[in-house]
Amino acid sequence: MENRNWLLKVEGLTKIYGEPGKNTLHHTGPLYHTNQCPETGAIVACADINFTLYPGEVLGIVGESGSGKSTVVKLLYFDFEATSGNAWLNEYNHGKTNLLNESNQRKRYLRHHKMGMVYQNPRDGLNFEFSSGGNIAEKLLMAGNFHVGNIRKRASGLLTATEVPVARMDDTPLSFSGGMQQRVQISKAIANNPPLLFLDEVTTGLDVSVQAKVLDMIRRLQQELNIAMIVVSHDLSVIRMLTDRTIVMKDGRIVEKGLTDQILQDPQNTYTQLLVSSLL
Repeated sequence: MENRNWLLKVEGLTKIYGEPGKNTLHHTGPLYHTNQCPETGAIVACADINFTLYPGEVLGIVGESGSGKSTVVKLLYFDFEATSGNAWLNEYNHGKTNLLNESNQRKRYLRHHKMGMVYQNPRDGLNFEFSSGGNIAEKLLMAGNFHVGNIRKRASGLLTATEVPVARMDDTPLSFSGGMQQRVQISKAIANNPPLLFLDEVTTGLDVSVQAKVLDMIRRLQQELNIAMIVVSHDLSVIRMLTDRTIVMKDGRIVEKGLTDQILQDPQNTYTQLLVSSLL
């Protein structure tokens, strides 16, 4: 890969569930209004996903339920194993190594040092048997930080940054509201100062007033830390507020991509036009 000013490059990222046939990719996608192969029943969760992310940039991925948008970030965070494709991170081996082919040990290293993930359901990103501080400590320990005093100091600073009362550091997330649980999850995700953060439908299920506060906090943190983010959402108002560029997905494929303002003001694809009109 050319070593230019990019952070993440993704090419041909594909995930198929089930046994694909030789025509599976040709007979699925937006043109056929389905991601299920008519011959074998295989599901094309996403196919031929290509994009480049730059340092400090916020990229949105938007689409309806089942479009494949969450699959993309979960493949890049190694929650799922890709069927095929390549992904390079410029801060890992100078961007020369396909992350998707790395060993499980190296993938764990990448998750703990170079990436963070904030899931739609806080239970996927937090251990509800640990305190909020304990959840952050878990992430720090995974990266080799073992000094208890430093861990508590770092946890306290992160909770303050995400507007969680430090007095509740020893309380479990179970006793927190949904919005507060997401704040703790964000604290954990950024604990090791990763250059890349994935956000998967982080405001879904929250009250509108809580959503606005969480989004304000995410935007503030992004600007303060200059962290690159990939924001997955079905909600174009979230995409409009947070992102610089946007990818639109349907039936596992990218149907449009461009600057977020451009996509929202002058969408070219018929499906994108429908999405935007539903926001107005």
